[in-house]
Amino acid sequence: MSFDYAAAVVAPFRMQPGLRRLAPAAPHFTPLAAGGRHQREKLAVLSAFAPQALVSAPDFDAAPAVARVCEQAALEHPGVFAWDGRTATSLTLGVSVRQEQVLEIGTGAFGLGDEIGRCLRGLPAPWRLTGLLALSFAQDLAIVQGSTGRVPWMAVALPSHWDPAEKVGRHFNEIHAPVADPHLLLAAGERLMQLVCGPQSFERFVWNVTGHPRLHAHPERVDPVRWPAGEQTDFATQAWWRTERQTFLPLPDAGLAVFTIEVEVQPLRHAMANAEQARALRDAVGTMSEAVLGYRSLGPVKQALMQWLMQAQA
Repeated sequence: MSFDYAAAVVAPFRMQPGLRRLAPAAPHFTPLAAGGRHQREKLAVLSAFAPQALVSAPDFDAAPAVARVCEQAALEHPGVFAWDGRTATSLTLGVSVRQEQVLEIGTGAFGLGDEIGRCLRGLPAPWRLTGLLALSFAQDLAIVQGSTGRVPWMAVALPSHWDPAEKVGRHFNEIHAPVADPHLLLAAGERLMQLVCGPQSFERFVWNVTGHPRLHAHPERVDPVRWPAGEQTDFATQAWWRTERQTFLPLPDAGLAVFTIEVEVQPLRHAMANAEQARALRDAVGTMSEAVLGYRSLGPVKQALMQWLMQAQA
């Protein structure tokens, strides 16, 4: 994952869009290794909780945007994914989806070999192509409308402590209203949606320190007590560095953009690779407002985390 630590972890900390133009050769999509962590968690979610991950506003037609994703994924990773305008094929998973029909073209690389096909056949037919994309690439997906500022469609198997069903169909400002200190985000809302639906691709980065180790963090399946040990938390073993790289893949003719979300979680002790990174994180956490600390569930452990980071930077 190409998380840009230096660009994302800054002080003073502010809740802001943080957009930057995506370099021409930079990819939107990251292929998944067969049987890897992202794929296993996504497979579990789409097999058991698909209605919570795959959500759409009534009567919204996502087909042009999903086709654009297939086109871009095949362009970036031709040895992994193929798309001819009608049929999408995961060359590594040995599965194709053609007009909602799931086709086995080879033996899978993990488990019994047919897990991907069985999962896709269990999805509603209109979601099978999206399901193949979800299991082929790390990114979760959402569609934004530049003209309305709304998010009418989501395929999010690995949410970061939010429920896609509560967000779909709502305006950007409604979605972000619960965010702490949201003034910069909300002020930029309308212009931001129009900007990302234009001809240029953008990316941004977000991060948090959490006590939850899994990629899948739907609020119904995480412990509501984020830090059971409170000030006694052992950050070397009980704290996790959760990051997201987000990109916007535009469809300017349609006034849409596909919003991609690549989540990564690793032990905090591994993420703090050097003293400079530990110092930058300590400075960022130290400048968070009480509202932001509360929103990120860092309030109960702020002082202990700051002390641990000071030792890590020594």
